[in-house]
Amino acid sequence: MPYEQEKQTAIAAVIQAAQLCERVRQGLVPQAIEKNDKSPVTIADYGAQAIICKALSAAFPDDPVVGEEDTTDLRQPNAAPVLAAVTEQVQQLVPSATDANILSWIDHGNGTVAPRYWTLDPIDGTKGFLRGDQYAIALALVVDGDIKVGVLGCPFLSFGDETGLLFVAVRGEGATMVPLAGGDPQPLRVTEEGDRDRFRLVESVESGHGDLNQQGQVAQAIGITTPSLRMDSQAKYAAVAAGQAALYLRLPSPKTPDYREKIWDHAAGVLVVEEAGGKVTDMHGKPLDFASAARFPNNPGVVASNGTIHDAVLKALAE
Repeated sequence: MPYEQEKQTAIAAVIQAAQLCERVRQGLVPQAIEKNDKSPVTIADYGAQAIICKALSAAFPDDPVVGEEDTTDLRQPNAAPVLAAVTEQVQQLVPSATDANILSWIDHGNGTVAPRYWTLDPIDGTKGFLRGDQYAIALALVVDGDIKVGVLGCPFLSFGDETGLLFVAVRGEGATMVPLAGGDPQPLRVTEEGDRDRFRLVESVESGHGDLNQQGQVAQAIGITTPSLRMDSQAKYAAVAAGQAALYLRLPSPKTPDYREKIWDHAAGVLVVEEAGGKVTDMHGKPLDFASAARFPNNPGVVASNGTIHDAVLKALAE
């Protein structure tokens, strides 16, 4: 099977990172420091990136990793307690890890887009993580601009009885969902158009992450009447892939119309939706460009759907 080693390495690394994240989340108040852009970064962000980059650098030393975090803030003297806490968490999984190892592993995620590269968001939905809501560990392999492997770990997500789910997709092989704690993979399939209960929009909890007004108008225009499902992170892609929602829209906020999304916020989720039978484009119907840069250069907004409604959504957006 093509990309089997990549898939298995990614699954194992994401499961380990999810264990670390949940241990931090279930502790007292997760310690956070402020990055320059004011988004909260936790011990779990750094620890998860370290664990995953360690695995990728060992298995695929020539592959760059384009990750969200770097160690600029973590190397500051006032961040010493945070680094100590990160090291303590990583040592639960890698007993021999040192501060220096961990800083090096995190910075392995500072690669650039190449013909073959990985892209990683160690905690997508940090605010959801801090709030005790949805977050995702998102890892994807991109080859010649095409996503080949996507793994989403969603430790707080439940569809049915099981809380803590792993979503895995390989290009051309379909997508599956399996409990993070272990179990049998279940094939994923997007919702059918006739399923009225799940014919709904999934969108961000944070109002600043899109244009909620326009998103609501588009949903109304295509006949969605069921209330939206609101959640943080790429768990929204998982909801579409698992048939829990028919549409995920992330349209540029009117306050920042020129904003371009980051590749690590979408790559893994895009493949999971596509391999479950759905479709993902920008708001003009163009494929998302994973070959050029860490942000999509010419792709405003993101539309992820069950596929059958995609053209109607694009038409509503154009109007």
